[in-house]
Amino acid sequence: MRRLNKSSLAAVPDGVATPEYDRDACGTGIVHLGLGAFHKAHQAFYTDAALAAGGGDWKIIGVSMRNEQTAQDFNEQDGLYTILVKAPERTEAQIIGSIASALCARTQPDDVLNALSDPATRIVTITVTEKGYGINRATGGVDPSHPVIAQDLKRDQAPVGAVGLIVAALEKRRADGTAPFTVLCCDNLPENGKFVHAGLIDFANRFDTGLGDWIARNVACPSSMVDRITPAQTAATREIAADLTETQDLLAVETESFHQWVIEDHFPSGRPSWEAAGAIFTRDVAPFEKMKLRLLNGSHSLIAYMGLLLGKQYVRDVLSDAGLEALIRKHLDAASATLPPMHDIDLPAYCADLVERFRNPNIAHETSQIGTDGSEKLPQRILAPAVDALGANQSVRPFAFATALWIWFCRTGDLNDPRAEQLESAAQKTSPEEILADLETISGLIPAELATSVVWRRDILSILSDLMEHSPEFVISSEIGERAN
Repeated sequence: MRRLNKSSLAAVPDGVATPEYDRDACGTGIVHLGLGAFHKAHQAFYTDAALAAGGGDWKIIGVSMRNEQTAQDFNEQDGLYTILVKAPERTEAQIIGSIASALCARTQPDDVLNALSDPATRIVTITVTEKGYGINRATGGVDPSHPVIAQDLKRDQAPVGAVGLIVAALEKRRADGTAPFTVLCCDNLPENGKFVHAGLIDFANRFDTGLGDWIARNVACPSSMVDRITPAQTAATREIAADLTETQDLLAVETESFHQWVIEDHFPSGRPSWEAAGAIFTRDVAPFEKMKLRLLNGSHSLIAYMGLLLGKQYVRDVLSDAGLEALIRKHLDAASATLPPMHDIDLPAYCADLVERFRNPNIAHETSQIGTDGSEKLPQRILAPAVDALGANQSVRPFAFATALWIWFCRTGDLNDPRAEQLESAAQKTSPEEILADLETISGLIPAELATSVVWRRDILSILSDLMEHSPEFVISSEIGERAN
């Protein structure tokens, strides 16, 4: 079977959507850091639609932060790859052409730095996950103990981390008299633009306060909210892509039909017409961010830890149990109660749609994928709404229950988390009180409002005590009965 590339593109079957623009006539204007499945299903998808709608020099140079093979595969396929859009009843294929070429930061840091420094680059987008930045949310600055931050702060070789690369490129652009690019974070973090902006300034200030001040005054970092469920690629993904496109595509990605992108409209050097694919531009992304983090991401984390403790591999497997679905709906109700009213957003309808998206039998989204990096995700997904619920005299038990399941999962030792050692040590303590006390010593994890709350401590200690005496199956089943009353 032929490999997907420029020469084979014209021969794909008529039912497969292909780029509706002259790729060769469009130059590059975006560098993306974090060339994974989500970028392919989201930002590159939107940029493909923008190029089809209005052309322009907005193609993407994709940067894989560590995986040299990913970059090589993109270049061998001329930047082309397949998105499999999996609705419950059918799967459709679309070939995306918005990525021009790819680099690997680990093995080609100088080339990445050159791409970032190129005057043609007007936007840098990022999806490196919460832990990839090395920024401490509690302090607003970089974490000098983060391995990549520590390496890049030495400044004895080309940087390889997202923050180090961006600051080095901005330093060069400042020296060359080149306008700075806009930095657009596309990771699930509250106020992600402010988060990244603060990290860039602090990193620069550690060796050049003049550069830090220049970044503070001149570099735009708009916030954004992204949403599209995108499972990790499997052999089945590649097989379906081969059947539909009649080509071999090593980069195929599968995703749901739903997609959303809400962006703060602050791009001094211009931007693509992402609204062609439905992007929403607004002055304030925060309400959308909070809604998505607390409703979709928060319930996703609950689903993940219930699934992992009950041996359910996929999100859809958790939703196939009526009792578990009832717990998810109750969690969504509790999280909704912490949100202010939103113009043009029907929260009950949004929650109902979420349940249907989770239930999609055509999406194989693994609970283990969602359950990674819990210490980075739970503070904004679960613990922040718990603080707000506490302040409004609302029940915090749904949030305590999700947190207790995560803590119990930490006891298994099967963690993929930057704080795995600390979490496993705390979770192995012999009493719920000792477990909680240890977790409260981890910087930036448990908010002070919860640590000092009699109500929160009562609920979470009670659930942990039950887990110490009974199986997770029993405790979860009992919670179903408790919430039904």
